[in-house]
Amino acid sequence: MQAKTLNLSAPIVRGANAISQINLIKPNVAAMRGVSLNALLNMNVDAIVELIPRISEPTLVAMEVAQMDCVDILQAGIVIASFFLPETGLELMS
Repeated sequence: MQAKTLNLSAPIVRGANAISQINLIKPNVAAMRGVSLNALLNMNVDAIVELIPRISEPTLVAMEVAQMDCVDILQAGIVIASFFLPETGLELMS
């Protein structure tokens, strides 16, 4: 399981606690159900907001994600898009 840490520029307040860092876990097929890969790679905010609760630790609820700072949503989108890039150079099939 691949995960990346995202330091939030604006912490999410949950009760008396502030969440200043989340881990985003590389989504599997189950997490991607109903989310367009094309929309994610195009940084569609709705697609990013829909996926984050499925892959975040601690698990964020939709309302918390909807209230995230735009800088943090963009950074989350970049992290999510990076999960779909090959770790090494593209290999051509012969």
